[in-house]
Amino acid sequence: MINLQTFCKIREQFGHFASWAVWAEEGKKTKDNIDDLTVLDPEQNPALLDVLHGNTVLLGLNISRKIERSLGNFHDPRPMATDFKIRYALKETPYWGSYMTDIIKDFEEKASGKMMKFLRENADFEQKNIQMLREEIEVLGVPNPILITFGKDAGLLAKRNLGEEFQIVCIPHYANYISKENYRLQLEKVLPKTITNTNILHIK
Repeated sequence: MINLQTFCKIREQFGHFASWAVWAEEGKKTKDNIDDLTVLDPEQNPALLDVLHGNTVLLGLNISRKIERSLGNFHDPRPMATDFKIRYALKETPYWGSYMTDIIKDFEEKASGKMMKFLRENADFEQKNIQMLREEIEVLGVPNPILITFGKDAGLLAKRNLGEEFQIVCIPHYANYISKENYRLQLEKVLPKTITNTNILHIK
């Protein structure tokens, strides 16, 4: 559970690149309501804070375009976006309500290969962003959360910088060419079954 003070601090400081793994229900179409951010407003969704937690942090590599609305990352309604797969895969699992952010902040790049090349050539920039991520995790106030990375490159980046500090679980990227049903099945195979804060260090 995240208290209101922590929620507001995160929204104010990190809302332009972070979000939470909570979405409105699907409508008639798979992508319906994916960008409905009223569910991330405690005033409009009084049950929200009971759902949010920092036991797991879901990590993308970087944004592909500027986030226009606070907490709008991972809630993209564009036709080419595939955020809806995350919603389907995490619904009614312990990972619903997780904190979500990118490892690299405020850097628009659609091609992950170009992003990784830039990081290889700019080590100081990489370390600056890793430190920012540590600060986000500190604000969450949860010791030793599991870091869950979307895709190979985010996994490599997290492991080389944070692998000695946190448990890191790599999952397939939701943009992969795969149905939402099969994406959920893939995640069920690799994600730990239990993530409560008391046993988080003992998951194998």
